[in-house]
Amino acid sequence: MYTSSMFNSIRGKLTEKLSDTLHIETGGIEWNIAMPATDLSRLPPVGEEARIYLWLYHREDLMKLFGFADDTRRATFLELLKVEGIGPKAALKIMSGIGQEELERALEAEDLGRLEAVPGLGKKTAQKMILTLKGKLATAKTSAAQSSPYGELAEALAGMGYDRRAAAEALNKAEAALPPGVTGAEKEKILFKQAILYLSGA
Repeated sequence: MYTSSMFNSIRGKLTEKLSDTLHIETGGIEWNIAMPATDLSRLPPVGEEARIYLWLYHREDLMKLFGFADDTRRATFLELLKVEGIGPKAALKIMSGIGQEELERALEAEDLGRLEAVPGLGKKTAQKMILTLKGKLATAKTSAAQSSPYGELAEALAGMGYDRRAAAEALNKAEAALPPGVTGAEKEKILFKQAILYLSGA
């Protein structure tokens, strides 16, 4: 059984992006983090700062960090681990081969053909995914949004008509771009304003 990680997130300068790996430097240490290609594509360019949500895989002979663009993606990864036959490596490959919304739609519609089209995902495992995860990813996504440190800001943006998930992602993106030393009410004001700019495509 997989348990929650001792790490929540890491913020630092992106030093290298590979097909399924991210290198990020913080505090003089460069970290090697396995990450879905779909999440890597959402990060800023190498040389810029970003916040990565983490999960630690720990075995007797191995410790490996997995990273995600936001808490919703991490929640999806953890849900995938509940499916019989899917381990961390397979979950990473699945998430690299299909986006979040498309995965949710395929599960809810029981679209076996779309799931089988994901590289490395066979019919039996796709069937198990539908049986195990149908209706679950939306719940995981809601839980992730509620646990966000900026839940109130996300709710305020949702009240303005923005999608809650998109609002949470915009706030995370805005936080990663914050200048150092900004705190309290000033921080929330900047985050809120910047999130609106991201959501409006400005």
